[in-house]
Amino acid sequence: MKLSGNTVLITGGASGIGFTMAEAFLKAGSEVIICGRRESRLLEAQQKHPELHIRTCDVANPSDREALARWVAAEFNDFNVLVNNAGIQRDIDFTQGIDAYLRGESEIAINLEAPIVLSGLLIPQLIGKREPAIVNVSSGLGFVPAARMPVYSATKAGVHAFTMALRHQLATLGIKVFEVVPPAVDTELNSQGRAQRGNFKANLSAEEFAAAVMKGLEADLPEFGYGMTAGMLRASRADLDKSFEQMNSHW
Repeated sequence: MKLSGNTVLITGGASGIGFTMAEAFLKAGSEVIICGRRESRLLEAQQKHPELHIRTCDVANPSDREALARWVAAEFNDFNVLVNNAGIQRDIDFTQGIDAYLRGESEIAINLEAPIVLSGLLIPQLIGKREPAIVNVSSGLGFVPAARMPVYSATKAGVHAFTMALRHQLATLGIKVFEVVPPAVDTELNSQGRAQRGNFKANLSAEEFAAAVMKGLEADLPEFGYGMTAGMLRASRADLDKSFEQMNSHW
């Protein structure tokens, strides 16, 4: 995948991995559109990089998704790369019943349904474009689930399965489909849960991970991890089960 000359839409692009990917694509010479729910964060991102195009959009909202697709079609004729990055993560303890799950935002709607629907809405716009691509951001927890984050883990496993199937479907159309599999990255993701676990901070910065992502895209690697997730992609079921037991021994 060429990193320059693209018109890239990144969901959840105002912070974390999404923002650092936006910076990397800009630096490589691509035009970048970012969307997110918080206009204030989008404006902050645009202040740092005035060339960014911004759009307020809640990807969990069906009407927002449809409006985003219409806007991209109307404003960006050269749009050719979709990065499904937006996501949330929640600690949910089902031993306490269903209330905690029902009270919070829907990881299923944001993490899984949104990439599926946005891909479907935007694929017609990608057909026939120069080097069209979809990049889905999953997680190492889609391969080795965390018991404290059961729904998040399930949604990311779903993203992995969807990406594999979509890659197969779109091959005949010339649309490349990539899967990015992050390990724990130092971002705002699940800040409440991290605080409850003693202000857990990952040792990997979003900037370092984004740099690895760009190398993977440039090398046309269909799926790629970094650090511990690199091994997960080719691990045996026995190895994954062992990692699961180790990770969740004190959940």
